[in-house]
Amino acid sequence: MLTKEISRSIRLSLMIAALAISQRLDAPRIASAINTISRAQETSPPFFEDVVIDQNFSPDPFIVRGMSGGSVPGREIARRRETPTGTCTGYFDEEPDHTIELTSKFDYLKIEVRSPEDTTLIIRGPGGSWCNDDFDGKNPGMIGEWLPGTYYVWIGSFKKDRYFPYTLRITQIK
Repeated sequence: MLTKEISRSIRLSLMIAALAISQRLDAPRIASAINTISRAQETSPPFFEDVVIDQNFSPDPFIVRGMSGGSVPGREIARRRETPTGTCTGYFDEEPDHTIELTSKFDYLKIEVRSPEDTTLIIRGPGGSWCNDDFDGKNPGMIGEWLPGTYYVWIGSFKKDRYFPYTLRITQIK
């Protein structure tokens, strides 16, 4: 899993660099921005966290964060061009951004991505692969019945090598 950690570090570094460039910060202000991000990580949902969920989990919604994007086409990750939940568009890292382990069957579970930019979603787990692009506006998501097991979750960007912050929300609330 060293590759996953390196990928996460690269994306966090890109986020800091993008912040510095977009704000045209000098060295002292870059250090201040890094300290602000570090403090925010202490109080905000974690980046790229893997999740284990049981029935009636709390808090609901459960939220984790990350950076979307990569260079691998969605059809290669999903091993198909389309699924019943949508087309496999966008670009992703090779390794999943998150794993979600469901300890029991869920009659209803909603997984959605929220980002200021156009993101895409691929989930591989028990029963196959599922893709989605525009569940709610430009944000991807999936709802339905979920079997117990481990699900691998990739959050991509619609355009190649573009990286955007996102929150991944998991809820049982309809």
